[in-house]
Amino acid sequence: MPDYEYEAKASSLGFERICGVDEAGRGPLAGPVYAAAVILPQGLVIDGLNDSKKLSEKKRELLYDKVIESAVAWSVGVATEQEIDEVNILQATYLAMKRAVEGLSVKADFALIDGNRMPPLDIKGETVVKGDSLSMSIAAASIIAKVTRDRFMLELDEKYPEYLFAKHKGYGTALHYEMIEKHGISPVHRRSFLKKLL
Repeated sequence: MPDYEYEAKASSLGFERICGVDEAGRGPLAGPVYAAAVILPQGLVIDGLNDSKKLSEKKRELLYDKVIESAVAWSVGVATEQEIDEVNILQATYLAMKRAVEGLSVKADFALIDGNRMPPLDIKGETVVKGDSLSMSIAAASIIAKVTRDRFMLELDEKYPEYLFAKHKGYGTALHYEMIEKHGISPVHRRSFLKKLL
């Protein structure tokens, strides 16, 4: 379960406003990539908080509300399908993370980033592999990013009902590929992910 070990380490080095950062939606064939940055009150335990991928949708929704109510600050950054196609998914993910960190209403002075690569930020930070199951702040960010992206995919489902986005959330499932074969590539698809079909 996540705890505050990484946050405490950063605190011991003199940092005070430590944000956890995570992304959602690197793999899908459609929609933007999302990132969230969250600063939690030091030591606050949110029961059940964990890597968003390990939780049910219902649990994520409940935790989303808890994180928003208790966070010192939180922010979501997005990079569009067009940006993903222009700069590639890794650079677009960095862009979303940078936007999330810069969007915090309380400026962070240190960032804990889920994964093993550091985006170019204006503040110091550390990468944490499997951070969403180790750090409370990163776990909180993973919930915010995932829920925000899932909600957006439901909006896209209403706009483009023929692709059934509500069912697969844009991921490359057999159903999704079937809908693309049937209806072609929509404006919200990542063309760089569908080169074979183009």
